[in-house]
Amino acid sequence: MSVSSRSEGPCCRRTTTQGRRTRFVLTTLNVRLLPDGHVAAKAYGRPVAGGRGGYTSFRVPDRPELMRLIDAAATRASALWAGHRGPA
Repeated sequence: MSVSSRSEGPCCRRTTTQGRRTRFVLTTLNVRLLPDGHVAAKAYGRPVAGGRGGYTSFRVPDRPELMRLIDAAATRASALWAGHRGPA
């Protein structure tokens, strides 16, 4: 499940990745369920300074508002999967 936000969205923040010292505009969070039941998330965005044309992945910043967004996405996905009705 992908949770996206436009530039006016609350999760669109400028952040510095931990290893690269590059500032990115966070635009997308991808959330997935691991086989052990835990949730994994990855952040994607574009460098603030420009350069690379495509999205770049980086670690999700440790921010409470992003953790709440990831939790909400996982909860919503869980509800949708629980209500599935089989193949169409």
